[in-house]
Amino acid sequence: MNILKHFLKIIVELGKVRIALPVALSALAGFVLYKGEINSQALLMALGVFLMACASGTLNHWQERKTDAKMPRTQLRPLPSGRITSLQGFMVALGYAAAGSFILLFSNPLTALVLSWATLASYNLIYTPLKKVTAFAVIPGSLVGALPPLIGWTAAGGQIFSETILIVATFFFIGQIPHFWLLLMLFGDQYKLAGLPSLTDIFSEVQLKRVTYAWVLTTIASAFLVLFFVFTSRILLFILLAYVLFLMISLSRSVIFRENFKVLQAFYQLNFLYLFMMLFLIAEGLLR
Repeated sequence: MNILKHFLKIIVELGKVRIALPVALSALAGFVLYKGEINSQALLMALGVFLMACASGTLNHWQERKTDAKMPRTQLRPLPSGRITSLQGFMVALGYAAAGSFILLFSNPLTALVLSWATLASYNLIYTPLKKVTAFAVIPGSLVGALPPLIGWTAAGGQIFSETILIVATFFFIGQIPHFWLLLMLFGDQYKLAGLPSLTDIFSEVQLKRVTYAWVLTTIASAFLVLFFVFTSRILLFILLAYVLFLMISLSRSVIFRENFKVLQAFYQLNFLYLFMMLFLIAEGLLR
């Protein structure tokens, strides 16, 4: 029993559940925004996307097991620490992908399933290999943030090139870039230990803060597009607008007035924006 519990804990850790849950939530937001309800199809779709995201996370663990062993932040992960073998880790990834694909077959397979595999490919076949080549891998890799809302929208019956969902997808695409770069500012030195290209080799600390701040402002600008072209509920719009303005003022103050830029604080504030956007988009769909 203890062995099974230990193995299940490893499977959850490999799946990067804390990352997979927001991915599924953003897919659910896309579904509800089009359909206007949370039904069994929506829940199945969200579960399938969640499992596919876990498959992507597990495969990432497997792909980066050697570099993870060189960084203090990641060396205790299941594969580099030896708690699970390389073959077992790969089989867990296949299991997640098989389960997710099977579930997505029940929710518009020609779109949801294909886009889910496209999301996995963008993260594991584009972003992950490019990390070893260029410090700017995050830009094409940010496609992984744009696709989940499209999965939900198309699974509900929406057109993939609809203006509404493309605006939402653009927000989540742009938002991935400062998210990753703030992480880099926190753990950039460890990337060097693993021999990975780092923006800290290209920019000074001050320059990196300014570039990241520029991407944060771009994210805020894309949030304004969502607010004024997607939301119809004035209450939701004004609440989210208040947080967006707070975020802009909070981060701008540290840059303009040369105060100490609190990277971890900025990271959490930006993540709250993504979370609020997902929840408010779901609320918007339900209230229409």
